[in-house]
Amino acid sequence: MFRARRCFGVVSQSSPLLWSPRHTTTTTTTTRRWEGTQRTSGLPEFVEQWTPRVFRSVGWGLAATSGALFGCGLYEQSLVLGVATASYWRVGVLDLESKQTLRRNFPVLIHVRYLLESIRPEIQQYFVQRDDESVPFSRAARSVVYQRAKDVRDTVSLGTRRDVYAEGHEWANHSLWNVLPSREDVETRVLIGGYSASLLNISAMSFGALSEPAIQALNDGAKKGEFYHNTGEGGISKHHLRGADVVWNVGTAYFACGVNDGGGGEGSRRRQRVFSPAMFEENASLPEVKMIEIKLSQGAKPAHGGILPASKITPAIAEARNLVDLTTDVISPATHTAFSSPAGLVNFVDLLRRRSAGKPVGVKLCVGDPVDLAALIVAMVDQPDKAPDFLTIDGSEGGTGAAPPEFQDSIGMPLAEGLSLTRSFLDGAGLRNDVKIIASGKIYDGFSLCRSLALGADLCNSARGMMFALGCIQALKCNTNKCPTGITTQDPRLHSGLDVPSKADRVANFHRNTLHSTTEIMAAIGARTPRDVRPEHFFRRENGIHVKSYADMHADYFAGVPPGSLLDLLHNPSSFSGEKNNNVVPRRIRAWWLDGIALYERTKHQDQLTLAD
Repeated sequence: MFRARRCFGVVSQSSPLLWSPRHTTTTTTTTRRWEGTQRTSGLPEFVEQWTPRVFRSVGWGLAATSGALFGCGLYEQSLVLGVATASYWRVGVLDLESKQTLRRNFPVLIHVRYLLESIRPEIQQYFVQRDDESVPFSRAARSVVYQRAKDVRDTVSLGTRRDVYAEGHEWANHSLWNVLPSREDVETRVLIGGYSASLLNISAMSFGALSEPAIQALNDGAKKGEFYHNTGEGGISKHHLRGADVVWNVGTAYFACGVNDGGGGEGSRRRQRVFSPAMFEENASLPEVKMIEIKLSQGAKPAHGGILPASKITPAIAEARNLVDLTTDVISPATHTAFSSPAGLVNFVDLLRRRSAGKPVGVKLCVGDPVDLAALIVAMVDQPDKAPDFLTIDGSEGGTGAAPPEFQDSIGMPLAEGLSLTRSFLDGAGLRNDVKIIASGKIYDGFSLCRSLALGADLCNSARGMMFALGCIQALKCNTNKCPTGITTQDPRLHSGLDVPSKADRVANFHRNTLHSTTEIMAAIGARTPRDVRPEHFFRRENGIHVKSYADMHADYFAGVPPGSLLDLLHNPSSFSGEKNNNVVPRRIRAWWLDGIALYERTKHQDQLTLAD
């Protein structure tokens, strides 16, 4: 003890790093006035005082302290401090040689900031965020999914946690006097072409974006719950063929139904792919494939393509996507090469329907320019025998593994507006009974599903809801290949921890319990079928005083129109010049429809489908 005290006494006297007067400065709080308010400026003072010179002084002080400990015979302590000092100097020297300003100005100390930044999402999620704060899904929303997936109690006590007078609060009005159907009488299946689909299904998520065991668990869960599993645009893998009904998503790269076209120049590592009818027919004939979905765009990054780097192509992914060359980057362009116009799309729908022996064929899109959607509906009216069996409307709030922030945040219509506009066009064109609407975009419970039905959907898909059922904790690492739950990673070390049988049970439980909640809500509002759920049932508070129903909320831009009212406008545009007819079809809907007619006529002969059929 005597030697230690003497030793530390020597250190404190000889060390210049912290206590030397030349390194001690008296500072005052830096303040500024802004609009009459006194505020303290950004960084703490000790950070602002840290300089490369202070870094060196601290380093020499640590080295001197280590030497003093060694001289006092405290060898273990000297060794530990010596290693720490060497690491300190190594990190600091690298910082000083770096091209990053913060590292050069604040060597070593800046890494504390980097550490805090790296754990900020976890701190926010576990300690800071409120239960009702959505980023992108609130803790309360995820808890509902977790509880239903685990098949445990999901009830709450002592009343709602929500401020029912806050702006944005939504509710459904129940029926007081109507004869309510029992929950067992509510229809939970919807006929699309010749296929009977569940009200809730698994949305498009590709093998490659999701791991092998994640795809297996989803497929097994869909088989148990008797609902379909959408493959996503990554092709049909063996993990999709475990017995569940499958909707095959055909994207712009035509995975599992396309070949490289050899473009890009000699020696190019980026090749576009072209559609192969024969290859499509082979895979479409699989008994598990019940429907085909042509992907035009997705809500998280509409009108944006992508590249599958060769470095990420594993043999299993290559097999699922029918890739022969594992050394070549594969382009998923923003648009299709098989067609480029509304008329070309309906012809492509017809080709796929014939090549798949009449299986239902639909189109997935995030609604963008209303004129483009109107032109597609006009093409369906002009060639009704080639019209798709369904339209999947993906809201811009939809998720993805990776997308540019501008596209993810600010491009495309949200689901509510996209559904409303699609419903209006189909109603006005007289196609509403022939073409089903599938909704996808933050659907995770009975209320969000019923709300989508009210806005025009016939059934719904869920992606992130199903991921939460698998055990996703919203770590927000989908684009890093480091998903801690093994769902969105191809790292065997991580996805080997995902137990397929138990996760399949959770997927089936989530589906069953969510449908139970949905049918209870439908029964409460007096609806026997999905079409009975109307916008008038749902209300939203705009502020503490004003309230609007969903029917009124979209009246300015996306108002409903009488069935068939747009057909007269299609055949005789001049007949809608009178004030009476202007009141039947709202001005904006009428303008979009007329522009859509013009676009369709202008591009009608643009695509000459040359694919052998």
